Amino acid sequence: MIQKNINPITRLDYPDPDIIRVGDTYYMVSTTMYFMPGCEILRSYDLVHWEHATFVYDRLDSTPAQRLEGKDNIYGQGMWAASLRYHEGIFYICFVANDTHKTYIYQSKDITGPWEKYTLDGFYHDNSILFDDDGRIFIVSGNKEIHIKELKLVSKDLSGITNDATSNIPTVLTDKFDSSLDMTIVQDSDDVYLGYEGAHFYKINGKYYLFFIHMPKSTGKRTEAVFVADRPEGPYVGRDVMDDDRGYRGSGVAQGGIVETPSGKWYSILFQDSGAVGRIPVLMPVTWGNDGFPVFGDNGKIPEEFEIEDLRPGYEYTPLVGSDDFKAELHEDTRDSIVNNPADDSKMAGSFGFKPCWQFNHEPDMSLIKRDLEMGTVTITTDKLCTNLVQAKNTLTQRTLFPGCSCSVKLDGSLLKDGDYAGLCILESNYGLVGITRKEGDYYLVMGKREITTGGFWGERHDDEPFEEVERIKLDSPVVTLYSSICYDPSAVQTADSINCNDDTAVFYYNEEQIGEAFKLKFMLDHFTGARFGLFVYSTVEAGGSATFSNFVYMN
Repeated sequence: MIQKNINPITRLDYPDPDIIRVGDTYYMVSTTMYFMPGCEILRSYDLVHWEHATFVYDRLDSTPAQRLEGKDNIYGQGMWAASLRYHEGIFYICFVANDTHKTYIYQSKDITGPWEKYTLDGFYHDNSILFDDDGRIFIVSGNKEIHIKELKLVSKDLSGITNDATSNIPTVLTDKFDSSLDMTIVQDSDDVYLGYEGAHFYKINGKYYLFFIHMPKSTGKRTEAVFVADRPEGPYVGRDVMDDDRGYRGSGVAQGGIVETPSGKWYSILFQDSGAVGRIPVLMPVTWGNDGFPVFGDNGKIPEEFEIEDLRPGYEYTPLVGSDDFKAELHEDTRDSIVNNPADDSKMAGSFGFKPCWQFNHEPDMSLIKRDLEMGTVTITTDKLCTNLVQAKNTLTQRTLFPGCSCSVKLDGSLLKDGDYAGLCILESNYGLVGITRKEGDYYLVMGKREITTGGFWGERHDDEPFEEVERIKLDSPVVTLYSSICYDPSAVQTADSINCNDDTAVFYYNEEQIGEAFKLKFMLDHFTGARFGLFVYSTVEAGGSATFSNFVYMN
């Protein structure tokens, strides 16, 4: 079946994709960094449409920074670039966290878990694992200088890892042995802005393939490269195979995995830096040249339309983002836990009992969150003082859609204390917000924005400055409905407003009237994530205030 207008797929911030197929089901893992629950895995039957399958973990290590204690944070850090593999009935996830400097392995017999967690001794940046058909196991990793090391599957009794009572897997992967293979196999030149990284390692038709992203100085564009060898240790011969920006902002498409369909066709999913919305996956066909090298798209250019193999025609996918009345039914064994003891989230399904389209900014403190499933409300209480939005605990977020999207939410600020701020934000390095604040017992609607001007493209991970207040309106009631609209690409937004719809521009509304001014969003390396809608509350004078949210509406 030939399909048109395929790309970009998901239209959401899902960077660093790795993909596998198990039977008739494709799974894709993506970087989630500091958002919790983390390490999201998506599911598809045609590689074009995707839905949520699972989160691998609710919490990672619960460090003070992961919990946003004080002014600590892990913006731009956390879980990066996972390798997803399926071997002899077991799913394996391997990734590093740049805040803890550890390499984590999660394993499970079922994609939905439970997942068993342990660590390797080494730190394997942007790694990829290969289970060879001769029983050997390899991990490749690195930046500019690519390294290979052998791993082994060993009994838990011999590994020193405490056995997880819920696990029925008797073995673990380990790097704690004298490996005969521990060496550099590929090295990029000095004539690059970004050296080879984002490794993906495969054995196909008896040959070993390494896929990388890099950025040559000659083009200044992210580019996909491939190396091939007859043995895992090399020698490897390679070249660039994908140098295409789809005509969008000169931003190259690169870094990701390849996968084979049941009929023997090959496809690749790479990502494209797309401005403030984040890094979005792009799908393309892959064929094989007579020299054994893969050919991406049409000789390195991504076609507008191509054939798709649908393994479950007619299947209806659950959207990855969406509206929420906050009345979603939970499993019976989780409902009582949440309603009667919000601090006990040990049995919560999905995203801490919320729909999986939601993630928290950092690890949440569920003792500060109260849900009323009958009324459809979420009440968040503060327990510390903050200078600004990025220090606030328990901000509940959803990704934003390319090329544009809008949302609204009802806010009850009657339990705010003086100096509190609560409302709707667009969370990114350059963030904006609209919400209620209280001063001397009166309530005010404010629109504010924060523009990071230090650090260049690296931004400011420890931002400790308040936002700039653009407009303030005194309210008669602390109950309001807030609106936000984002335009990422005016040429692709059918209802584009010529005044407000510019690249990476957002506006806020109240009572259908714009409040404040349109402001620019900006993707920077301090957060390293795409812009998200967020529901927030924080205190600047006295902790203990609360905000109640209801009726969240998401509009494409």
